[in-house]
Amino acid sequence: MKIQAELSLYPLRELHLGSYIDDFLGTIRRDGITISTGGMSTIIAGEREIVFAAVADGFARVADQCDVVLHVKYSNACPSCPGISCVTAGEAP
Repeated sequence: MKIQAELSLYPLRELHLGSYIDDFLGTIRRDGITISTGGMSTIIAGEREIVFAAVADGFARVADQCDVVLHVKYSNACPSCPGISCVTAGEAP
């Protein structure tokens, strides 16, 4: 099943946030996932198991370095691109 997740990472009590966010993004990058970064959140899409594993690995990577909040919204109903459904052709919604 294809899903999409919107992720917002908040390292706590840190003066410089960029390295933590870069570590998170580097950790979630893998084959089978599309990533779109924005100013306030990142959207990733792919097969459910790959997306869940990527989010878990990214959180673990940053949580080992600092206190952090990760806000995640998962959906199997949101299109990853305008006009394209997360459900692949031939699958029932």
